[in-house]
Amino acid sequence: MTTSDLRHRSGFACFVGRPNAGKSTLTNALVGSKVAITSSKPQTTRHAIRGIVHRADAQLVIVDTPGLHRPRTLLGQRLNDVVRETWSEVDVVGFCVPADEKVGPGDRFIARELSRIVRRTPVIGVVTKTDLVAPEQVAEQLVALQDAMEFAELIPVSAVDGFQVGTLADLLVARLPEGPALYPGGELTDEPEATLVAELIREAALEGVRDELPHSIAVTVEEMVPHEGRDDLVDVHAFLYVERPSQKGIILGHKGERLREVGSTARRQIEALLGSKVYLDLHIKVAKDWQRDPKQLRRLGF
Repeated sequence: MTTSDLRHRSGFACFVGRPNAGKSTLTNALVGSKVAITSSKPQTTRHAIRGIVHRADAQLVIVDTPGLHRPRTLLGQRLNDVVRETWSEVDVVGFCVPADEKVGPGDRFIARELSRIVRRTPVIGVVTKTDLVAPEQVAEQLVALQDAMEFAELIPVSAVDGFQVGTLADLLVARLPEGPALYPGGELTDEPEATLVAELIREAALEGVRDELPHSIAVTVEEMVPHEGRDDLVDVHAFLYVERPSQKGIILGHKGERLREVGSTARRQIEALLGSKVYLDLHIKVAKDWQRDPKQLRRLGF
């Protein structure tokens, strides 16, 4: 190992916080590319998607976790297990609380969970979405967050206008162990492409559906292959799963209009991800009460 390797830092960080605290948006801002899906619907993130920040002095791998919450289903319990497993494996944790919502019972629940790990893993308090409120409110939120638990650092950021995103990266990097890069230079995520494609389809399906649907949508990519006879086109065949026949109607929309919209939105995002034209073949399936059924959860990748 050369001396430059020794000064180079590399390791893992993760953001935690209740659902919709801005964790995915912050991950994308730090990575500089869309690797985690974002949605105004809570419980959007279901997988620990890693985004990779490449710098001359460091490589920071961000693990984006589902929001920790009090679970009501088997899926909910599994998502919480993913979060806790992730905490135990990273070098530094960022606890995100949005500037525009009071520190509440959900945040305190997470703070209690996190206080079990602060002795061995530093936790940085991050007040997100500062672009939505006045500076005084940001200051009040920092004070409120400070009371929740003991932090290594506290920092306000805005992923939307880039406020202090670089400074947050510095704080996270400073807490990584010294060592060489863990991933090749050009990679932004270690998720398989099919997983990212499935997430992009689910994101498109989540936009604009009624509030009862977010938890009920799952997506699997059955096949992703080059189109026969054309090297500039990729065929993607995917299934969108819901739990009840009535939900199928919501996703389909009037004369299938809504599903077509979902398809064209997802296709644009997938083309940007793959850097290729895409033919997207999307079908809806009903998997009755899949969130509560261990066998179906396994089949859908949870």
